[in-house]
Amino acid sequence: MTVARPSPYSGDGRIRPALENGQGYTFGGQDVIMAGLEWSDDLSVGYGPIDEEHKKLIDLVNDLDAAVSSGQDADVVGGFLEELINYTVYHFRNEERIMEAHGYPDALAHKVQHTELTEAAEDLQTRFLDGDHDLADTLIPFLTDWLTGHIMVTDRALGRYVAGKA
Repeated sequence: MTVARPSPYSGDGRIRPALENGQGYTFGGQDVIMAGLEWSDDLSVGYGPIDEEHKKLIDLVNDLDAAVSSGQDADVVGGFLEELINYTVYHFRNEERIMEAHGYPDALAHKVQHTELTEAAEDLQTRFLDGDHDLADTLIPFLTDWLTGHIMVTDRALGRYVAGKA
């Protein structure tokens, strides 16, 4: 399910333009810059199956961001967060199978990063479900930074390795 990114000019009293360029909003009394992640060749790791899953992850982060920015109920935001975490775990398992199948020499360090993100995301999810809804505003930047950094460094190295073995 995709939540259309609302206009920050919706006039509902909860969201207002926070930045002159229109790339942000105010939610919960704080100015927030929207993730607005877009797929580009800069994010390509050079291996199609991984790139396709990364595109899906970006869509899910953007869906979560749209739910937060539009002031959706905690149940709705929690549902998007759960979907993102579930797909991330699925994606990590796929990457780990690829690493194993190709004898990737940095597989252990890569898997450690996967475990660390999964544990951090599940901890954030637990805190959110326990009522800490203020962390929703910090969740999107955390996920965006982690995802783009992981793709551009760790996954790119894996993609180069796999492509070189093909």
